[in-house]
Amino acid sequence: MSLNLSLRQLMVFREVMRCGSVSGAAKSLHRSQPALSAMLANMEAELGFELFERRGNRLVAKPEAHFFVEEIDRLLNDFDRATHMMGEVARLQAGQLRVACMPAASHFLVPRLISEFVRDRPDVNVTLMSNSSTAVHEWVASQQFDVGIAEQPSDRSSLTVQKLQSACVCALRADDPLAKKGTITPEDLDGKPMAMLFADHFTAIKTRAAFAQCGAHFNQRFELRAFISGFDFVEQGLAYCICDPISAASYRLYREGAGMLVFRSFEPEVAFSFAILRPAHKPSSLLTDAFCDRLSDRIMEIIGRATS
Repeated sequence: MSLNLSLRQLMVFREVMRCGSVSGAAKSLHRSQPALSAMLANMEAELGFELFERRGNRLVAKPEAHFFVEEIDRLLNDFDRATHMMGEVARLQAGQLRVACMPAASHFLVPRLISEFVRDRPDVNVTLMSNSSTAVHEWVASQQFDVGIAEQPSDRSSLTVQKLQSACVCALRADDPLAKKGTITPEDLDGKPMAMLFADHFTAIKTRAAFAQCGAHFNQRFELRAFISGFDFVEQGLAYCICDPISAASYRLYREGAGMLVFRSFEPEVAFSFAILRPAHKPSSLLTDAFCDRLSDRIMEIIGRATS
């Protein structure tokens, strides 16, 4: 049998049971006593049996009423929790945020941005996963993640892409004589040992082209998978490194000004293109929208400090 009971009827019934009378429930709910009595009568008619005995002006709850109120308590408590949670979601105080990012951003930069965002949101749960940019593209395109930070992908309909660009910088020891210069050039690094990504990465290709353009010899001593892993070689005085600005910013965040390395601008410019990615065919949550609203500005702000 399908019953057509309203949430309001259930709430009125529970309040009558709590107060022990219709008059008490009417005062508690700020409703008239006749309105509540009519609502109870309609509820009993829908159920097909009486929940109360009428003894003059008094209602005496039957065993069925005591059983029913236990079930209603569980139902309404679940409803209260659900409405409270949705209120928290609407206020951006609860929910799930899934972020994927390339290795350069995953060590310190993105964790810092997430920390800033969730600091006053204890009920926001975060998944942060790192992988190659190609893998991040696939994760976001397949809707496994809400947002991704990665090198710019090729055009594809499954991704919404916010393109960003900055310039690579030169990592060197603070006590290196070249650190006194505001800008480092290929001539400054002619023949000096370098740490660089694998040969077919676009930063390696552009850096080699910049050296060739200036007639300088590019001497790659260390081949890397990620720039951050090469910073130790630079700290040890074994190499210089033309690196992406995100890795530079991550180093600065980690060392908090106490590191051995400084970062200087490099000319001719080696552009570093990256992007904030979102799945194109999945509506984003309010929480994701809020996180992304200032994401690009905050990333560029932190990157800008790398060479300051």
